[in-house]
Amino acid sequence: MSLTIKLTISPRIINLNCHERNRTKFPAIRPKPIYHSNALNPILYSNKRPGMFQASVSGTVIKSSLIEPDGGVLVDVIVPESERGSKTLEAESLPKARLAKIDVEWVHVISEGWASPLKGFMRENEYLQSLHFNSLRMENGTVVNMSLPIVLAIDDETKESIGSSKDVGLVGPEGDLLAILRSIEIYKHNKEERIARTWGTTAPGLPYVEEFIAPAGNWLLGGDLEVLKPIKYNDGLDHYRLSPKQLRKEFDRRQADAVFAFQLRNPVHNGHALLMNDTRRRLLEMGYKNPILLLHPLGGFTKADDVPLDVRMEQHSKVLEDGVLDPETTIVAVFPSPMHYAGPTEVQWHAKARVNAGANFYIVGRDPAGMGHPTEKRDLYDPDHGKKVLSMAPGLEKLNILPFRVAAYDTVAKKMAFFDPSRSKEFLFISGTKVGTIYLIS
Repeated sequence: MSLTIKLTISPRIINLNCHERNRTKFPAIRPKPIYHSNALNPILYSNKRPGMFQASVSGTVIKSSLIEPDGGVLVDVIVPESERGSKTLEAESLPKARLAKIDVEWVHVISEGWASPLKGFMRENEYLQSLHFNSLRMENGTVVNMSLPIVLAIDDETKESIGSSKDVGLVGPEGDLLAILRSIEIYKHNKEERIARTWGTTAPGLPYVEEFIAPAGNWLLGGDLEVLKPIKYNDGLDHYRLSPKQLRKEFDRRQADAVFAFQLRNPVHNGHALLMNDTRRRLLEMGYKNPILLLHPLGGFTKADDVPLDVRMEQHSKVLEDGVLDPETTIVAVFPSPMHYAGPTEVQWHAKARVNAGANFYIVGRDPAGMGHPTEKRDLYDPDHGKKVLSMAPGLEKLNILPFRVAAYDTVAKKMAFFDPSRSKEFLFISGTKVGTIYLIS
């Protein structure tokens, strides 16, 4: 049951800027270069170059589907239904590697093409490029962004059981066969190096590290995936888990000429709504005819103190139902990736995946994909580095980065508004709403 309650909060400062602390790439193959642009805030990046995805420059309406996925083609490694029986029989005959829940989430991500052009768990060559360069070099010399290693860890016993086999069957946590990994490669899992280069620290208390890397095996298993059937969770939310292919079809059905993506891992508050509605307004002013918002909450692993996915999705549904965001110009879907909380390194992954889904604009906020330092009373990352890194990241040149404008409560207008430094004393930086609608799920 869901309740909508109008609530007036007493005027006190809550110590939180009204920005999303999200946790939370890719050059497509084109005959012409595609340049990075920041059309909505040219002041922040004075070296802005005109890009073919700027309506004000090209003077043409650009279909969202014309932004190519990395590598030019969306990866789809789900076995056709007509072949599932024979592939399942083959998988049963192969040596097995058992997947943890987090591994299944990554199989889901890879299988639908979110990580295109990656076709499976990384082999050592791909792993080292991702770890040290945040990118992969294609055979034709082009570079695609790939800032997070997507790998499968195995223990000594599994390595020994695989032996010299070239293919391996992947078994889910419940014992069901999920996939075949082809032309495998096994290599050393240097956990300390992986942690240090991904997070920039080896301090204890990093959620993803403690949950999944520290207890993982000492070997990594790479290869090309063949997923026996689409990954489903049967949690009542599968209808929100639209693949990149499905999203692109929906953008085209709605005749979108721009798609702007916004990721969050907590409920939408009035500051978010102000930002998203204002972004659409500004895109219209630039000359786009039908910009579509992809409201794209992260649906994989999150740390214990984040709001659970089912609660978030119920709240997002109410936001549309009550008209806070326009259902005609908003698509709410779940992004299946797990969360690393790796700051500027991870936000590149978040942006890359949305390019593969067809988005050509990406909203980036304060401290995207960040978290508090696990052992010190400070942010783990500089709050401004995420948007700066996105403006320079290799392989993200075709994506328009939209920096988060600072929203705060205007005590004069008595509503959320964009912060005006000339009236700084008239603004309160609060979390969520001061006077507004709060959605309680019971």
